[in-house]
Amino acid sequence: MADQNKKEDLQIAGMTEQEAAGLRVSDFDFDFVPKEDKEKCSEIRTFIERHEWLGKLPIWVTHRFTARLKSNGTLAGTIILATPNSFSNLLGEENKNREKLIARGACISWSPKNLGSWLIMKSLRWMVKHTEFRYFTAYSDPEAKELGTIYQACNFIYLGQKFGAGNQYLDPDNPDRGWFGSSGFNDRSQIVRYAKGLGIEWKKEWFKFVGAKKNIRKINWQMMPKDIADRIKQERVAHRKRCLSRPAPPKHKYCYILGGSKQETKKLNKLFKKHNPDKLGLSYPENRGE
Repeated sequence: MADQNKKEDLQIAGMTEQEAAGLRVSDFDFDFVPKEDKEKCSEIRTFIERHEWLGKLPIWVTHRFTARLKSNGTLAGTIILATPNSFSNLLGEENKNREKLIARGACISWSPKNLGSWLIMKSLRWMVKHTEFRYFTAYSDPEAKELGTIYQACNFIYLGQKFGAGNQYLDPDNPDRGWFGSSGFNDRSQIVRYAKGLGIEWKKEWFKFVGAKKNIRKINWQMMPKDIADRIKQERVAHRKRCLSRPAPPKHKYCYILGGSKQETKKLNKLFKKHNPDKLGLSYPENRGE
C-alpha cells in the first residue's frame, strides 16, 4: 500500500523523495485526539481507509493518537486503541479491565521507518500517565504477510499464533464492508441494523453500559421482549447463512505491560508470569509464510 500511495502522498505533502528521505522522528509532533474533535477524528478515519490494510475503523474505539509533520501539520501516522472484543485476562481476571487493544495503526508512505514504533510507545506512555490501563494487546495478520515486526522492535511479549476467528465472512449485499470475523454478526451496530430491517423501533433501554467507567455500550438482551429478541437473533442466523465464508489463518498476538513506575511494571510482570507460564520465553516469529 505504501508503494501504491507514495507518489500521490509526496505530491499532497509538497515534498520530493530526497526531502522525505531526510526526515527524522524529531520532525514530527505527537498528539492525543479526543473524540469530541470531530474534524480530526474524520481525518483519522480517512487516513486509515487509505493507508491501513483493513481499510476501516474497528468497533469500540476509545483513544486516537497522531504524528504530524512539524513544518506543515501533515498527518503522517495514527494509532487507534479500542476495547477488546473479549478480555485476555493476562494479569488475572481482577485486572481484565486494565487491558486496551491496539486495534489499528498506519504511517504514511514517506514517513521514516521508525515513526511507527515511536508513535506506539508515545501512545502507550500517554495511556499509562492519563488512564488506568496497564497492558496493551495487538494482533498481526498472516493474511497481510504481517509478523508483528513493529511490536518486536518495541519489545512486546509474543503470545503465539492461535488467535482469531476460525472463519471470515463476506456479505454479498454489502461487499464494501469486506471480510469480517464471526464477531461481526454480534456488533452493537449490526444488531441495531437487524432490528431496523425488521421494522422494529429500537428502545434506549435495550442498551447497557459496562466497563470500569460504565462507558462501553452493549446490547441488553434481558431488557428486550422475548419475541423481539428471538426475531432479531433469527435474522442474525439468516444473515450468517447468506454470507460467503472462508477459513481464516490464526493471528499472531503480542502484549506490552507498562506501569506508572518501575515498581508497578515489575509487579505487573510478576502477575503475567504467574498467570501465563505457557507463554514465557516464546520466540518471535520469522517466517511470513506463503
